[in-house]
Amino acid sequence: MKLPTKSLIAAAVVAVIAAGCAGNKAKESTEARPETTETNADIRGQWSIENIVFNDSDYVRPDEAVPGVNQYFLFEDSTYFIMTNCNSISGQYTVKGDSITLGDGAMTEMACDNMATEDALRRILPRISTMDTQSDSVIRLNGTTPAECILLKKSRQTK
Repeated sequence: MKLPTKSLIAAAVVAVIAAGCAGNKAKESTEARPETTETNADIRGQWSIENIVFNDSDYVRPDEAVPGVNQYFLFEDSTYFIMTNCNSISGQYTVKGDSITLGDGAMTEMACDNMATEDALRRILPRISTMDTQSDSVIRLNGTTPAECILLKKSRQTK
């Protein structure tokens, strides 16, 4: 089956992003993360969910799970809102240096054809503890183990 060039490019971009989030089994868990964190970074705005990773073989790519649906985080002054393909999660968050705390919040519980993103978010959100930012366009929300993360990409503003 011949894939369109656009699909190949998109697949390559997703693979590169996923590799940056997937961790490395051979590395020790005490290894320091790259120096990309901004102190008290301004994360307000809408961020597309690119990847939710637990380890090298356990991850969810929302765009692959439900193609064509923008699943995202929206950070405002002290609140977050997450929209998946059919449910939402919201709550309070705090940032201090590179630490981030996502407080418990409300979640809609509609039955969906594909619940992969919601299930992954329910598992990982309580484990998120730090974040790395890169040039105001990528955020990595880190879990308690080096491989765990949610990779977010700044959404384009549309009017």
